[in-house]
Amino acid sequence: MNYKYYQVDAFTDKVFTGNPACVVPLKKWLSDELLLKIAQENAVSETAFFIDNGDHVHLRWFTPDIEIDLCGHATLASAHVLKSILKFPLDEIIFHTLSGELRVTYQDGLYYLNLPSRKPEEAILPEEIRLALNIQPQEVYKARDYMLVYRSEREIKDIQINRQFFDKINLGCGGVITTAQGNTHDFVSRYFTPQATILEDPATGSAHCTLIPFWSSRLSKNKLKALQISKRGGEIFCTDHSERVIVGGKAVTYSSGEFTI
Repeated sequence: MNYKYYQVDAFTDKVFTGNPACVVPLKKWLSDELLLKIAQENAVSETAFFIDNGDHVHLRWFTPDIEIDLCGHATLASAHVLKSILKFPLDEIIFHTLSGELRVTYQDGLYYLNLPSRKPEEAILPEEIRLALNIQPQEVYKARDYMLVYRSEREIKDIQINRQFFDKINLGCGGVITTAQGNTHDFVSRYFTPQATILEDPATGSAHCTLIPFWSSRLSKNKLKALQISKRGGEIFCTDHSERVIVGGKAVTYSSGEFTI
């Protein structure tokens, strides 16, 4: 049987930048084992699978390693496929996911994801993470992910991860956010996942569920502009709404095709 797929670069309007995600529309669910194999074959950080039920869209996300509970850039990529390619008729897309109901709207070239806020709390840095870092953070917090706060954008750019130590810790669906106040943006970040096939995620929407409430409070502003400074990079437009956050970004289609199972 043949299945359509689309590869989309999210949080950017230029191909070869942002965060690539594969999007696979389905009519009925395949087995979890087969979904994981497809994600492994796609070899990007996340593959999104969805079924359009008319009034809502059932959406799931798989890395090459596991199914995860929330992925911002693959949600954005899915919304882009639905609106720009499949001509989804409604102004708002309602996704049903492991993280509950997620709503996405499109306005002036930007997709806006309404996501749960994950406010961080002060935490102790695990020894495995400390040993893996070439530069130590000033502050340590945790929500789903560990969030490490640094002195400057330069330090974020210079961070290197020693996987010999890093991969000894199992954070489940979580990872490690490194962040600092930015030079041209309100804040910058990078995101790393231990034991993952892809160590550094290029542009991570879900990490901003924690970054937005933190920087909104620290900078005393509700609207923020963020930059993820991976090699590919990604720009995120952020709004804090207390219990929810708005994560905005652009997307561009890189390729489309079919695979056969």
